[in-house]
Amino acid sequence: MSNVNKHTISQDKSIRDALIKLDILGSDAILFVTNKNNVLVGSLTDGDLRRGFIKGLGFENSLLEFIQPNPSYIVEGEFAVDKLEEYKQRNFKIVPILNTENKIVDIINFREQTTIIPADAIIMAGGKGKRLLPLTEKIPKPLLKVGGKPIIEYNIDKLKQVGIKNITLSINYLGNQLVDAFGDGKNKDLNIQYIREDKPLGTIGSILLVKEFKHDDIIVMNSDLLTNIDFKDFYKTFINSEADMAVAATSYHVDVPYAVLEANGDNEVVSLKEKPKYTYYSNAGIYIIKKNILQMIPEDEFYDITDLMERILEMNLKLITYPINGYWLDIGNHDDYRKAQEDIKHIKF
Repeated sequence: MSNVNKHTISQDKSIRDALIKLDILGSDAILFVTNKNNVLVGSLTDGDLRRGFIKGLGFENSLLEFIQPNPSYIVEGEFAVDKLEEYKQRNFKIVPILNTENKIVDIINFREQTTIIPADAIIMAGGKGKRLLPLTEKIPKPLLKVGGKPIIEYNIDKLKQVGIKNITLSINYLGNQLVDAFGDGKNKDLNIQYIREDKPLGTIGSILLVKEFKHDDIIVMNSDLLTNIDFKDFYKTFINSEADMAVAATSYHVDVPYAVLEANGDNEVVSLKEKPKYTYYSNAGIYIIKKNILQMIPEDEFYDITDLMERILEMNLKLITYPINGYWLDIGNHDDYRKAQEDIKHIKF
């Protein structure tokens, strides 16, 4: 049962009906009361019922006599990270999401979901995983298990945790196994769809096979990553910078054990650095792009995401990097896979 069905009740229902639903909800016991047009009219808790009974109301009275009018809510599609943080600080546990007609379209439970990012997501899951043979001979790499759970499912669940509802899987090699594993996503309260390349289209070309993206921002990521990236902060950085594209990056440190001489074109030494340390940033395979950037990708052609980044720079658009401060591992070979099996015991998602 979806959160909406669990936490809503019609104003025409009886007090007994409300008590039964609240009892089933346990520690999440709050109901949002709607009218005949499914418009939110108030909230109801055990405490509201108790206070009503103390005032002399009884089981024969209407729910409307017990409710708290004007409950807090979030508007569908708005970037509400700061507002949600405020609600969490005020110890809210359950918050409804309303459309422009004040109808409840979703319910956010802070135990299950940390925020709402108004974006769609596409996970690139079509690779053959040749470097992981023979493990990938009969199983696509995204379905290889780490800690008893498919690699790609960690990413799907991570996206769900930040309120991403619409997820597309770009599949090819043994793709039917991914369809069988996740279906339409309803068992996770998600909308999962699939696209399939008839020919290789590079690391971003297949995105044009998606018929429609609901939101203006799109999260793109590889399926073989194990990471606890802070998507909320990543997206907030993207929005605040007013970028056209953001690239998550991992740091790579190089410690030079010798003194380094820097010289000009005439081989004259201009500086001396004793055992310097350098930090470089590498592409982590996670991106956020504006939907209008898709028009820069050629249709039905092999096109890598690095080609898109170069094009964005050529057009003098804004491309930013976002350093991942948490855990990140690209599971590309057997050593990586073994490392993931050990690391998963200690990672906090």
